[in-house]
Amino acid sequence: MDDRAGTRAEASDLIDVHDLVHAYFTLVPDVTIPEQRVVFGTSGHRGSSLDTAFNEVHIAAITQAIVEYRASQGVTGPLFIGRDTHGLSRPAETTALEVLTANGVRALVDEFDDFVPTPALSHAIIRYNAAGHADLADGIIITPSHNPPRDGGFKYNPPHGGPADSAATGWIADRANEIIAGGSREVTRSEPSGVEVYDFRGHYVDDLENIIDIAAIRKAGIRIGADPLGGASVNYWKLIAERYDLDLTVVNPLVDPTWSFMTLDWDGKIRMDPSSPSAMASVVEKRHEFDILTGNDADADRHGIVTPDGGLMNPNHYLAVAIRYLYTHRPGWRTDAAVGKTLVSSSMIDRVAASLGRELWEVPVGFKWFVPGLVDGSVGFGGEESAGASFLRKDGTAWTTDKDGILLALLASEILSVTGKTPSQLYSELVDEFGDPAYERVDAPATAAQKARLGKLSGADIAATELAGDRITATLAAAPGNGASIGGVKVTTEFAWFAARPSGTEDVYKIYAESFKGPEHLAQVQAEAKSIVDAALRG
Repeated sequence: MDDRAGTRAEASDLIDVHDLVHAYFTLVPDVTIPEQRVVFGTSGHRGSSLDTAFNEVHIAAITQAIVEYRASQGVTGPLFIGRDTHGLSRPAETTALEVLTANGVRALVDEFDDFVPTPALSHAIIRYNAAGHADLADGIIITPSHNPPRDGGFKYNPPHGGPADSAATGWIADRANEIIAGGSREVTRSEPSGVEVYDFRGHYVDDLENIIDIAAIRKAGIRIGADPLGGASVNYWKLIAERYDLDLTVVNPLVDPTWSFMTLDWDGKIRMDPSSPSAMASVVEKRHEFDILTGNDADADRHGIVTPDGGLMNPNHYLAVAIRYLYTHRPGWRTDAAVGKTLVSSSMIDRVAASLGRELWEVPVGFKWFVPGLVDGSVGFGGEESAGASFLRKDGTAWTTDKDGILLALLASEILSVTGKTPSQLYSELVDEFGDPAYERVDAPATAAQKARLGKLSGADIAATELAGDRITATLAAAPGNGASIGGVKVTTEFAWFAARPSGTEDVYKIYAESFKGPEHLAQVQAEAKSIVDAALRG
């Protein structure tokens, strides 16, 4: 933890936006250097122009590759495109529009030249494709999510509205790198004239009453505070308050690409993570001014929930509460709709799902895995431990197939309005019922070779039979819900579990662990987890 974590950013912490944008247009990547190649992670291609990792050449090539990919898939409808508030997002949008226009793609941008949250883009794609058009729409969202101000991000969402799967992103990345290696001669560009517009904000906000019990919130008259953290949701919250006549205050409406108003994250960097106590410190200070106070990251796909009695909720805690509430207050959902979670989310969710008589659908890390279930209604709720989730409309049909931080923030107000209890109070009731789990993620050093081996381990590679004094009940290398590889291993006992996955950006592997026997037992689980994984890596 950095000594300045949770304190206000100073002038020395801020980026020079002019230098950032200048680097975007002038630095040319060399794709023989791994750090300068196009690489799609779980949420698109990310990097900084200052590192020659997110530059005009990258974005032009990626967009050209997307044009070719969508054509190969028979996608001929409009492409919705939006951007967040990062300094590199506007330049990247301009580059993308030049390529899309030159290739004859019908691109739709925001009608008011406003920022577009990730869930609003997903909502637009689903809305168009559900209307019975003869063609299919897809989209591009330009955001590095909660990453620091120096970063940019670029993500493709196919016609299902959610994040593209690895087959699509792998093809797009390979083709983009091939284009760059060829000197970008295959990129077609022109002035972005004739671009059409779409009211992302209006359509999204008008539809909220079909997924959230807005009438209950209005009737309860609770005081709501929403902090966009300088992100794309800023004008959405304002319209939500006006459209539905709610006692809702936009706590900080300022948009500043340097994020000079933020408190520093755990490592001393500016990062718009609404689940981080350090990044949310200035928001938490205001918790007694509201009945529910929330935060979103730059593209509003993540949520942070603050209550007067509990402060900032742990994301795992809120997911468990949201699941218990939704599956007992949504009679229009299928009776067999499963509870979706990533396999590194709290096993408190397992206990809640069992108490509801619902199937637990456990998938690898990455929201893309929830898409099929949200599309056909077989999964009512999909959530990640990193404060990302979405769920179905009241009638059991798809709302978004990408994470929706605005939705989860509004749900907290619905929960309080309907139950008379804050989400943190309701979590205390879950603790009384199921126990109080201790959960933490830590990192352990690993070479590139070790990380590669970890990603290919099988359950049979784990030789241990006990973990922290308890018999091991399962060793997994594939997710129980869909059989997909987890890119690591998960080991469980009756009272605890750990999962180990290689980092995609650092020379470490991540150990997620949880114990229902308390913090001391958790520490023992973590220590033994490292020994177990290291032994497996040695073979």
